[in-house]
Amino acid sequence: MNTKERLRGAAILLLSIFIASQGFAQDEVFQKRRIFMEQENDDAVKALVKAVKEKNFAEVQLEATGIMTNMENLLELFPKGSLSEKSRAKAEIWEKWDEFTKQTEAVKKAAQALANAAKAKDEDGVNTQMKALGNGCTSCHRSFRGPRKSS
Repeated sequence: MNTKERLRGAAILLLSIFIASQGFAQDEVFQKRRIFMEQENDDAVKALVKAVKEKNFAEVQLEATGIMTNMENLLELFPKGSLSEKSRAKAEIWEKWDEFTKQTEAVKKAAQALANAAKAKDEDGVNTQMKALGNGCTSCHRSFRGPRKSS
């Protein structure tokens, strides 16, 4: 095997390793995002719904604050093009990045307003802001999340 063939083989090997690592990196991002959305956010929303029903304003404030923090960290879980066969994320996230970031900011603002209403022990305000938070989440999911993948 001559030097040219060795270099070509090495280049192909390096390219293969790079491509494989990108696939692993995409899967890792997807897994982090899935855990974040399905566990952290879903758990927070479930706790929030329960706290609102129980009129536990301290818990509402705590969970709403947690959702605000989650929204601050959400965008880093969507690096450009981090699609996966398993992911429900739509390509529109990156095509309409400004809109996507506005949606996350709207959810964050709704969570802040909910936390403020809970702090004031304003039951009507909590109910109104809870609906606003739900609408913000639903709007984003309708725009940027695809249907469940069949197993």
